[in-house]
Amino acid sequence: MDGDVTVHLPHALTDAAERIAREGGTTLDAFVASAVAEKLSAMKSAALLAERGRRADLGAFDRFMSRPNGLPAAPEDRLND
Repeated sequence: MDGDVTVHLPHALTDAAERIAREGGTTLDAFVASAVAEKLSAMKSAALLAERGRRADLGAFDRFMSRPNGLPAAPEDRLND
């Protein structure tokens, strides 16, 4: 693949993206490349966090949080069971 991609967007979306790119002092191509990079990063981060969550040891977490001389979790930090 040579890196060139043609994407067909609805006119309203193209107009809005061009306007935002222009206001940001960049080109539509650069804006779209940045948006794609952000989306890929978000998707990879979500997958990483999901994998980490599957490996979580909630029993160890509960033992750590209820250790002697430890402060209890703040109400907004408690898991809803």
